[in-house]
Amino acid sequence: MISFLIIIGWMVAALLAGAGFLHLVPKLGGAGRRLTAWLAIAPGLDLVVTYFTAAPLIVGPILAGWIGLAAAICSQVLAVMIWTFLHGLAHPAARKGPRIIKVLNRLVGSWRNFAAVWVTAAVVPIFWLIRVAELLVWPCLVHLIRFPRYNHGEWVRVSRHKFDNLVGHDLIWCLYCDWMTGVWSLASEMLRNVESFWCPIRFDLDKKCDNCKHDFPDVFNGWVDSDSDMSEVTKVLEEQYGEAAVNSWYGHSARLTVEGKTVKDRSNEA
Repeated sequence: MISFLIIIGWMVAALLAGAGFLHLVPKLGGAGRRLTAWLAIAPGLDLVVTYFTAAPLIVGPILAGWIGLAAAICSQVLAVMIWTFLHGLAHPAARKGPRIIKVLNRLVGSWRNFAAVWVTAAVVPIFWLIRVAELLVWPCLVHLIRFPRYNHGEWVRVSRHKFDNLVGHDLIWCLYCDWMTGVWSLASEMLRNVESFWCPIRFDLDKKCDNCKHDFPDVFNGWVDSDSDMSEVTKVLEEQYGEAAVNSWYGHSARLTVEGKTVKDRSNEA
């Protein structure tokens, strides 16, 4: 069996080499800057995230089963901590100046803040699987039932590395949040179509409807009352999808056009 420490050594080296590559590429002229821009937006970003988050968790078990998985997790944590330290050393002025980590450490305590961010890291594989579903499952729905297409790059992208004086700990976790919020927001947008297409019925608890209206606007904009009957449900489906070229959720921007003009434009003409 491959040694636990050997796997950690090779994986940490590979992860830090990948990080070094990302730091080097922008310095390679115009071509390097274009590649950097591509890697910051899906689908390029998907490759970067997979390399740093999912690939070690896949390769580790292949090499040495559960021992390999444990080594992969340790490697990822160790690589982040080493990179954080080195990045801070490379930017001493920013490291010593105002920082997010300093304020939060003071507000909740250093060890609590440190532990909390690593607790959130535990869900990275879940977000990665959600992203895989967006790439593999959603296109099937587009072709099968005419759900809308989305430009994933408008959602799944990162830009906080451009923010001045965001270094080390602050930068790595802000990039994580940057990616995570895009993945989650795109998934929520896709689920709006799923709910309104297959189940346009309000929940029987008003509080749940109110809680969900932000992620599912159609709950009060087209779904039938929970105490209604099936004839009302089928009527809504006929009205919303009977002549629709794209079966998007009811408030989707694609539904706001009539003969090439937006509803707002037509109201101004009236």
